[in-house]
Amino acid sequence: MRGAALLAALALAALACDGDNDPTPTTTSERTLAATTGATTASQPAAENGWRQRAPMPTARSEVAAAALDDKIYVVGGFLGSGSPTAVVEVYDPATDSWDAVEPMPATRHHAAAVGFTGKLYVIGGFETSFSDAVNTTFVYDPETDSWSEASPMSESRGGHAAVELDGLLYAIGGANSSRENVAAVEAYDPGSDAWEPKSELPTPRDHLAAATVGEKIYAIGGRLQIDFGRNLDVNEVYDRAPDNWSRGAGLPTGRSGIAAASLGGRIFVFGGEGNEGTFDENEVYAPQTNTWETLDPMPTARHGLGAAVVGDTIYVIGGGPTPGLSVSGANEAFTP
Repeated sequence: MRGAALLAALALAALACDGDNDPTPTTTSERTLAATTGATTASQPAAENGWRQRAPMPTARSEVAAAALDDKIYVVGGFLGSGSPTAVVEVYDPATDSWDAVEPMPATRHHAAAVGFTGKLYVIGGFETSFSDAVNTTFVYDPETDSWSEASPMSESRGGHAAVELDGLLYAIGGANSSRENVAAVEAYDPGSDAWEPKSELPTPRDHLAAATVGEKIYAIGGRLQIDFGRNLDVNEVYDRAPDNWSRGAGLPTGRSGIAAASLGGRIFVFGGEGNEGTFDENEVYAPQTNTWETLDPMPTARHGLGAAVVGDTIYVIGGGPTPGLSVSGANEAFTP
């Protein structure tokens, strides 16, 4: 995915993103938005390496948010192949390898973050239409009634951020605001009191990062500066809730952004991404206990703007774009370490 042929194709296919209203793109990612729609073609065959192809997502899209809830995976929002943002929500059931559509979100969202917790799906922040309208909303989906409500908003509007649950609180980490400036704010939401509380700021403000928890700590990994994938980072910063502070862990071996991460078996798996080289098929795993990284079998389909969620002993890596910028897929690939 990083050869001369790919770079030549990207140069020829560069165009403006329909989902961004700025007529004069200025960042690397905006200058190389290549539109690709429909099902994606695997960049390598699925071998007996822990990966399996599963039923594709019905609505091909990228820059999605994904979360597991009650042994199902919810994939929300994102960009369609036309560049239009969407409010669609589709639910994957690994037990039957099948998809269902549920009630769409109250408004379109791309680059949002999602967390499943105590029977509800929380969709936090994101951009509504372009990259110039970051929001601070908290949408809450109840699968029992197939309906949405709105909870208290964050104090900071942001998109391209990460969100995780730790000890009953939902954390929103990093991202970018409507001016494409990075947000350092970290906020924690308490569903019981419907209130957000500021926490110690992210030491390296960035967007398009991923986050996951192991034990009592949050790991904020990778990302980019100011929505520009030419400015990718390998940062791995570790949040400890008890003293409310951040430290630094071993850096991501392959600096990248537009990634997804999932925690399984006390380790954190980081998938995909995009950069000037193209899209990434990397599957790199971090062991907090030893502060070390290992490279595992790559994804069958290199993608960015994808979602990852765990059900049982398997990580499902869904959606995302096979080429940098605006591209989409319905890819659904399952990895069992």
